Amino acid sequence: MTMHFNTMRLFKVATWLLVGMGMSACSTLTPGKTEPAPPPTKVALQTTAQKSTLFVNGKPFYIRGAGLEFGSPETLAANGANAMRTWRTENGQSSGKEVLDRAWANGLYVAMGLEISRERHGFNYDDPEMVRRQQEEVKSEILKYKDHPALIIWVIGNELNLRSTNPKVWDAVNDISRMIHGLDKNHLTMTALAGIGKTEVEHINQRAPDLDLIGIQMYADIVNLPRYIKESGWTRPYLVTEWGATGHWEVPVTEWGAPVENDSTTKADFYRKRFDASIRRDPEQCLGSFVFLWGQKQERTPTWYGLYLETGEKTAAVDVMYTLWKGTVPANQSPRVEGAWLNDRVAGQDIRLRASQPAKARLAASDPDRDALAYHWEILEEGSDLKDGGDTEAKPHTLTGLISNPRQSDITFTAPAKPGAYRLFAYAFDGKGAAAHANIPFYVDSRESQSTQEPNLKID
Repeated sequence: MTMHFNTMRLFKVATWLLVGMGMSACSTLTPGKTEPAPPPTKVALQTTAQKSTLFVNGKPFYIRGAGLEFGSPETLAANGANAMRTWRTENGQSSGKEVLDRAWANGLYVAMGLEISRERHGFNYDDPEMVRRQQEEVKSEILKYKDHPALIIWVIGNELNLRSTNPKVWDAVNDISRMIHGLDKNHLTMTALAGIGKTEVEHINQRAPDLDLIGIQMYADIVNLPRYIKESGWTRPYLVTEWGATGHWEVPVTEWGAPVENDSTTKADFYRKRFDASIRRDPEQCLGSFVFLWGQKQERTPTWYGLYLETGEKTAAVDVMYTLWKGTVPANQSPRVEGAWLNDRVAGQDIRLRASQPAKARLAASDPDRDALAYHWEILEEGSDLKDGGDTEAKPHTLTGLISNPRQSDITFTAPAKPGAYRLFAYAFDGKGAAAHANIPFYVDSRESQSTQEPNLKID
């Protein structure tokens, strides 16, 4: 990730590094003298007839956060956030302690995810022995991390209602919540749901009443969240634990089934509108939110959900969050996309090309700070490793040698020789750590195909 540090930020990072070597986050730098680690953070809920309030160490606390697994806590804090959430304690790159230490060094509190198995992955909630073993595994994680000062909430499972029909999962969630409350008197418990409806609310009220609150995860449909809360009958506090770009299941698709992704500017504009229409609109029950995703991941495309690019540049969605969290615009704003065309057509127009034939494309972009823009284009195969619920996907193969001038805003390229589905990606960089992006799905027919689409344009 591209990062900019001031002197205090450097001190915090140095402190975090010392933590990683076994020193307390609050240890002094005086040789031979170490202060004790801070006590666990005490978290509580207060609910009246008018409003629910989250308290952290006795003070009201509204969550301004992001989902973060492999992204940068440093940039998250610098942009005005006060919290982050994870999906598991051990993410495969950092231990739970390292995640918590790094958050603490940057002034962030953590809603720590607990990996709870899903029946769509083969777990059987009708098997009491499997359920017992899972609870024992969770218990070891609670005992390991419950006293860390960065911790505020345990998130018991993620989207356990997605493609799930066995209500016994909520019995297991309730047992885990009760176990946590018996071991850890300082922190809250919740579970994160894919959407919300009467079924979920009935299951949780009847089978998992020990939970302190719930998380709700919605994307384009989040504008209807206030209505869904009312219709579902949920009367207790909640957090929005994922929200952001329009979901790949919520957009138009091409005739060959490729979802049409919004460009980075359209996405950023939606972030602001969706926050105002849902999260900001409910100060009575909503305790805050975690925007998705602070970092980058492959899910349908490499650019769909991340607020950052794979190369580390921020996008305009980061600027929106900065403004929402800090009340002002950042010093350096991201470029904006004004349009992208392939053979004078836009994404979603079922663009077909002939194999190995020439084509042309154009990206129109501007920079609010009038920075000079640099461009990059690439062609990827359409993703085929498609998963549900954010499960790990493999990045599609990148084709090389087809674009003659990939550093220009206007390019010519040769269509791939192999028939099939592809995407053309365009990026504009301001040279100061910010970027804009767009992509256009297209389909390559064999050279012998008699497509009804217009033939490739002749490139002089």
